[in-house]
Amino acid sequence: MNLRRWLTVGIGVKRWLLLAFVGLVILALGIAHLLRQLTASLSADDPPGQLVNLLTFQFLPYQARGLLLGGAGVVLFLFGSYRLVRALVDPFALWDRDQPMVEVIYQKRFLARGPKIVAIGGGTGLSTLLRGLKEHTSNLTAVVTVADDGGSSGVLRAELGIPAVGDIRNCVVALADSEPLMARLLQYRFPGTGPATASAAEPDKPSAADAAGMPVDGPFAAAEAGLGGHAVGNLLLAALVQLENGDFEQGVREMNRVLAVRGSVVPATSTVLTMHARLQDGSEVEGQSRIAHTAGIERVWVTPGDVQPTDDALRAIADADAIVLGPGSLYTSLLPALLVPGIREAVAASGALVIFACNVATQDGETSGYDLADHLDALAVHGVAHLPDLVLANNRFDGAGRDGSSGEAVRLRWPPRERTAARLVLDDLVDRANARRHDPERLAASIMRAWDREGGRRRRPAAARVERSA
Repeated sequence: MNLRRWLTVGIGVKRWLLLAFVGLVILALGIAHLLRQLTASLSADDPPGQLVNLLTFQFLPYQARGLLLGGAGVVLFLFGSYRLVRALVDPFALWDRDQPMVEVIYQKRFLARGPKIVAIGGGTGLSTLLRGLKEHTSNLTAVVTVADDGGSSGVLRAELGIPAVGDIRNCVVALADSEPLMARLLQYRFPGTGPATASAAEPDKPSAADAAGMPVDGPFAAAEAGLGGHAVGNLLLAALVQLENGDFEQGVREMNRVLAVRGSVVPATSTVLTMHARLQDGSEVEGQSRIAHTAGIERVWVTPGDVQPTDDALRAIADADAIVLGPGSLYTSLLPALLVPGIREAVAASGALVIFACNVATQDGETSGYDLADHLDALAVHGVAHLPDLVLANNRFDGAGRDGSSGEAVRLRWPPRERTAARLVLDDLVDRANARRHDPERLAASIMRAWDREGGRRRRPAAARVERSA
């Protein structure tokens, strides 16, 4: 099976094998010509002549002799080439024996030809999207919101003065090649009831030790004082930021490099953000963890208002072939990233195909009772409804929720034409095991089909998008 994989279209091996084979054939012809000249004077009755006839299979018919020697040459050439490649690449595969090196090479070469896709947002929705898209292209960039102020991220933010790291950690896990092992390590939460667990953002999330049935006494008890509730991935990223003298953007770059993710994860900004929301009754709520559980939101914004987007985010958006907005919490994951000054302007000017991936279910609190039109209205209130070219929504509603939430499926009410110029694309996107979540493979496949239907990258002047927003 490995030999067949080495000969798969797109891996870039067959052409060089063919060239080497042609070279060997020419070399063999040259040697045969030389031997013929050297043995021309030998008599078939003499011992030297008889030995030459025996070694060259002169006792067989001419056609059988050619087939036998040619077949043996091909077999020896392929086997020798295969063993040579294995001898060269196996030392570099020691880090991942579960994935043959031929698979790694195939992924790198094949996926490197995929479109450049930028996904903007945060939370579980963004990591779900990335987990599916990484099987179609390695040219992936996740532009992640950093406004979280709860759980482990909130504690590190308060103690170290760094932006939220939790969503970045989740995206790194989603893009990791060795995802199951990497997820177990980076998502592991130290047991205990330290300050990191006392947050409304993650009130019922058990630690990895609790889930695995590990005791929280003995060697684990020491973690309760300062590490309780902290995820290993959060601590790793915080340490990398400190090693880079507080440069958050560079710390995230180093985490991408150290963990060798497929694609890259970049923060929307390197500045600590605070979320604010104005409710329909005129009151205001501060803090992402509180807003996430609040209904009746009218508008959200972030402070400080003059923050700068990261260079990596702007560069990725400018080079993108396609940009996906969402899925994820509408007010606390997607909009905080788009509200960073410069991000939405970069999206509008990119000329990329922009797809808004609407959530498949409402979220308790911030989007309770929302349908598709309500999601688009929320984008319009915040001045970003003109960005999407396509709106991707789920059209399968027979699944059952398994996450314990009371969220409902997002119904397909489409706003009047004058309120949006985007085109609606309906597809079966729901996870069969949990109707409150997207299925990573279905979502990614639907986005790639939409990309194919559009015929590749579309370039439009930024003015065209501005006119649509007016």
